[in-house]
Amino acid sequence: MSNRIFTWKFFAICFVCAVLCIYALPNFTKVNSQYLPSQSINYGLDLRGGSQLLLKVNFQAYLKDQLDVTANMIRKTLRKEKLYYSDLKVSANSISMNTSSADSAQMIKKQIQKLDSDFDIEINRTSLLVKFNDSKLQSLQYSLLEQTQEIIRYRIDEVGTKEPSIQRQGEWGILLQVPGLSDPSQLKTILGKTAKLSFHLIDEDSSIEQAMKGFVPSNDMLLQGDDGQSWYLVKKDSIVGGDMLTNAKFSNNDNGQPAVSFSFNSLGARFFADITRNNRNKRLAIVLDNRVLSAPVINEPIVGGSGIISGNFTIASANELAMLLRAGALPAPVDIVEEKIVGPSLGEDSIVLGKKSAIIGSLAVMLFMIFTYGSFGVFASIALIFNIIFILALMTIMQATLTLPGIAGIVLTIGMAVDANVLIFERIREEASGGAIGSYTIKRGFEQAFATILDSNLTTLIAALFLYAFGSGTIKGFAVTLTVGILSSMFTAITLTKIFISVWLSSTKKHSL
Repeated sequence: MSNRIFTWKFFAICFVCAVLCIYALPNFTKVNSQYLPSQSINYGLDLRGGSQLLLKVNFQAYLKDQLDVTANMIRKTLRKEKLYYSDLKVSANSISMNTSSADSAQMIKKQIQKLDSDFDIEINRTSLLVKFNDSKLQSLQYSLLEQTQEIIRYRIDEVGTKEPSIQRQGEWGILLQVPGLSDPSQLKTILGKTAKLSFHLIDEDSSIEQAMKGFVPSNDMLLQGDDGQSWYLVKKDSIVGGDMLTNAKFSNNDNGQPAVSFSFNSLGARFFADITRNNRNKRLAIVLDNRVLSAPVINEPIVGGSGIISGNFTIASANELAMLLRAGALPAPVDIVEEKIVGPSLGEDSIVLGKKSAIIGSLAVMLFMIFTYGSFGVFASIALIFNIIFILALMTIMQATLTLPGIAGIVLTIGMAVDANVLIFERIREEASGGAIGSYTIKRGFEQAFATILDSNLTTLIAALFLYAFGSGTIKGFAVTLTVGILSSMFTAITLTKIFISVWLSSTKKHSL
């Protein structure tokens, strides 16, 4: 290796080491400079303390909503095709209806299958029973849980918490862990609301009194007002839904009361403009979670794609509703079935014990290396210290969450980090025993050991990646630190140690080892 190349490599490695040390610094002391990184590693629930909620997604309510939508599609299709039906009803998991004859039932079955091939349709003389098949139910289940997890994450991020852990738990459960949150009351409030917003026209041609007696028209819904006293008869078909919102924020109405301003995307704005243009002087119900917030009269077309929701809001409730609308509506209600609060004192004890184990393990490994390999053991020990610093730096840059199993991963990495040095030093011993000169011995030792080191670390890295991909939260914490530790130890054990030894040989001008 020429001196020019060696100098370039030396300064490049020194630069990388300096940058990583700067990123690791906030984990050891508070950094107040605006020019230096100030973020430190995020501690998990088991170290920092916080709240843990076990949520259960109400799939039956979601399935009922899907069947209601399907029933409306069936009604429109059969009316368009002029096919007779009666007593169309939606139950918990099916749609039933009657027809005038067996031939009519067969014709209706064909029309329903054209709508969606994922239906199982049973015919019993002149009656039909429509259900989703097993494949469709599995697809609905998967999409429901995926969508629910993402919306929960958006809502929690809006609250300002860091690194929440959201995982599947069983068939319908979601395990939510929020480190650093000692009072989960606000969390439970925002998770307990579906926040399903929609706009409906008021049915002014039907009698509200008859509806309250149980005679609700098939195309209508009887909904209670947000004040808990008034009732409204609204059309089932929504003009536009909350899924077309692009923004929602706290505002004030014309009377200076707290409200929520909103804006639609281009498609929603067009729908909203068309409906308000064609229904002047009619009332428009703003419905949130099956309660009517307000029902203003449409005085003129609303063409700007934006508006204001008024209701019985406080500043806090208006801000909360705006946040929920920005995050999106939950596709199904979520019930909190279990709640745990982990105290920070338990986390502090775990951190102290974890630090002690890491320090004791590091010292033991260093003493062994120095006793066995002398000066080379000193270089390996210095590289090991840098390895620990680099692990902390990389996890800080990634903003990964450090858990108790993660500390175990770091301690394990400390022992594994010097394995590479042991292989290299033993190869150097073999070369030196043959009478090779110092620089050549070092070069051959590193080259001969590299393939073995790469194979052993690569197999461990593959195992760590599979642990992260298929493991639960605690296993993932272990896998993250193990992966980062392997990558860091490869750099420190091979590159950094080689630089130390090369500089030492150059300064001492040794020709034999």
